[in-house]
Amino acid sequence: MSKTRALRAPPTNRLLDVLTKHEYRQLLPDLEQFPLIFGESIYRRGAVVRHVYFPTSGIISLLADVDDGGTLEVGIVGREGMAGMSVFMGVNTSPNRAVVQGAGFALRMKAAALRSMADNGGSLPRLLRRYSYSLWAQLSQSSVCSLYHPIDARLARWLLMTRDRMEANEFPITQEFLSSMLGVRREGVNKAAGKLQQQHLIRYSRGMLTILKPAGLAEMACKCYRIIKTEYDRAL
Repeated sequence: MSKTRALRAPPTNRLLDVLTKHEYRQLLPDLEQFPLIFGESIYRRGAVVRHVYFPTSGIISLLADVDDGGTLEVGIVGREGMAGMSVFMGVNTSPNRAVVQGAGFALRMKAAALRSMADNGGSLPRLLRRYSYSLWAQLSQSSVCSLYHPIDARLARWLLMTRDRMEANEFPITQEFLSSMLGVRREGVNKAAGKLQQQHLIRYSRGMLTILKPAGLAEMACKCYRIIKTEYDRAL
C-alpha cells in the first residue's frame, strides 16, 4: 500500500488555493499528501469511496465500462478539481473507475471529513458545486465526442486537456493506455498519432509523448476541447 505523509507545504490544488486562510487551516488536519502512481486505480466502479483526492500534480482518469470488457475515458481530473465528487453529492460509491493517468501527488481526505466540512457552510460547498457543474459538462461533452468525432481530432483534444492539467508539454503514456482512454484499438491510436507526428505537432518515442505545437494541435482538435475549457473557466 502506498504511504502517505502529513501535509506541510501550501496547497497547489486550485480549489484549495481559493479557500480563505481560515477555511484552509480547518481542512489542514484532515489532509495528507498521497502519491499518484501511474496506472494505479484509486476507485473501482461501485466501490465505497473512502477518500477524496485533490490532485496537486498528475492526472486521474474517470473510466466507464463498455460491453466488450474494455473501458472508455469520460473525464479527467487534475489540479483544477477533486476526484470523488459522488461523496459531496451524498452518494458513497463511485459510478466510474478512477485510474492515475499521469504520475504526481494529491492531497487526500477521508470522505467523512469532507462531508462534515461541506455541511458546515463556508466557500468549499459553493466551490464544489461549481466544480461539479464543470465536471458534468466535461463528462457529457466527452461522451458526445466519442460518438461523433474522428479519432485524430479526439486525440488532439485529449492531449490538450492532459497538457492543461499536467501543465507540461511532455508526459509518459503507453499506446495501450491511450487506446483504453479513447476506446479504440491500438491500430487506430497508432494511425492518429502518426498523423499528428507527420504534421510535427507531437513527438512520441519510447513511451514519452511531447507536444511540439500546442496551437497547431488546437486547430486539429474538435470543438469539444474549447467547449469544455470555456465551461470550466465560466464556472470557476
